[in-house]
Amino acid sequence: MSACTPTVKVEAPDKPIEINLNIRIEQEVRVKVERDLEKAIADDPALFGLPPDSGAKGGKKP
Repeated sequence: MSACTPTVKVEAPDKPIEINLNIRIEQEVRVKVERDLEKAIADDPALFGLPPDSGAKGGKKP
């Protein structure tokens, strides 16, 4: 009976454990670009084909 007892072996892997973390950090960059764009539109709306009195933040059209 002693020959049929199961054994469990714990061994370290040959290769290192690799953990892939695919993290998207998009929101911060997007907010910065939007703020820069709003400032650029406010500074020179004609550059973007807008009338001079249209505000960048309001988004209201006459």
